[in-house]
Amino acid sequence: MIHRISIMKVEIRTLLLTLVALTVGLVAEAQSRVKYTTEEYIARWNKTAVEHQEKYGIPASITLAQGILESNNGNGRLAVEANNHFGIKCKKDWTGPSISHDDDAVGECFRKYHSAEESFEDHANYIDTQPRYDSLFRHSETDYVAWARGLKAAGYATDPQYAEKLIRIIEENKLYIYDRGGDALEERVDEMERVEREVRSEKPEVQPTNNEVVDIDNYTVTVNPHHGYAVQMVNGVEYVVPKAGDTYEKIASLFDVPVKKIYKFNDVAVGAALGEGDRVFLQRKQTRYVGSELYHTASAGETLRAVAQWYGVRVAKLATLNRLPSDATLHEGQHIKLR
Repeated sequence: MIHRISIMKVEIRTLLLTLVALTVGLVAEAQSRVKYTTEEYIARWNKTAVEHQEKYGIPASITLAQGILESNNGNGRLAVEANNHFGIKCKKDWTGPSISHDDDAVGECFRKYHSAEESFEDHANYIDTQPRYDSLFRHSETDYVAWARGLKAAGYATDPQYAEKLIRIIEENKLYIYDRGGDALEERVDEMERVEREVRSEKPEVQPTNNEVVDIDNYTVTVNPHHGYAVQMVNGVEYVVPKAGDTYEKIASLFDVPVKKIYKFNDVAVGAALGEGDRVFLQRKQTRYVGSELYHTASAGETLRAVAQWYGVRVAKLATLNRLPSDATLHEGQHIKLR
């Protein structure tokens, strides 16, 4: 019996030593895991950030700064275990996988992704589709300060210093260069200078004055002349009326707006041709009309997009508001809600 007890003691001690060795090994492995630096994170994700700026209109510097801050350069728990680089919580509309993580409260639900790329895509789509972030798209893509403060004001994070932290990350790492095209900046500047020379060589047109009477009901006003065009505003959104022979691409170049955004702002497919008398919006349209009218009375054959362009409202929003397809053709006398 004594011999058996001795054997058991040896076995238990061996087991304990094995467990200790395994624990030490796991700790050592965790400690030795490569920690990404800020420079490495920027090098890995700057191309994705620039692509998303072109696609969604979100400044690349903002995407990179948020990723750096929210994921601790990709080293944070959410990034490592859930590929979540932007701290996006589940919210009521999330149906994908999730992970429990302590944040403002214990055990909150955060989104989990199959890859980091999926996290970047969801981040862009999240900002693009959430109504509370709509006002951000009225800022220039190079105004990272306004975007950072706008994100904080819209409630992206509860940290009172959130905007200042993003701005500091951007300026310390010169992330603002990616808002201007990164490595393609020099080529882009050359192209803009070429366009400027072409414009200056054209015969100047008579420009409207800035003291025109504003029709409050129409809510349209001339803002300023630029490149031989009268930049006007309806519903708080700037637009121009194109000249004969103009294309969306030409206007995008003249006004330094990515052509993909021009198509998106105007609710048309990439490569679409300009129609006679079309308005070309240079900024994202609003989700509703802020003028005095509540309804638009359609004429025969008028399209929902034509109404959207006239009032500076997104087609998708009008379609949802009126329970119509986005490509709807209207009948004479049909009332279209504007808000």
